[in-house]
Amino acid sequence: MTARTLWQARVLIWGALGALALSGADAQTAKVNTIEEVGRALGACWIPPPLEKSRPGTQITVLITFTRSGEVMGEPKFTYITPGIPQEVRAAYQMSVADAISRCVPLPFTPGLGNAVAGHPFAMRYDDNRGQKGI
Repeated sequence: MTARTLWQARVLIWGALGALALSGADAQTAKVNTIEEVGRALGACWIPPPLEKSRPGTQITVLITFTRSGEVMGEPKFTYITPGIPQEVRAAYQMSVADAISRCVPLPFTPGLGNAVAGHPFAMRYDDNRGQKGI
């Protein structure tokens, strides 16, 4: 496993737990010092689409690259969404993820993390697990 793949895996794992670990306010005030904290901060900013415009159980993945200062470099790229989702539901999820990124950035990276992650893409997965048993 390459370092890049390991970073992506960590972001996916910790991003899924992010909403449990940080509130949106905490994500904006606390310094982000680790890869795990990047995932938590991004996850804490996400608000899924309203139930009438969504399908619980949907997964969506976006590829994001950051600058040293915590800004998004270029445009985030959607790389996966659960198959079989109607176009209007797909668009609602893509908009909710784009809004989350807009709310979150710039992430307050520590200088060390900023230097380490600048230019490296992160795969961030968002899971709409509302109403699912065992969550």
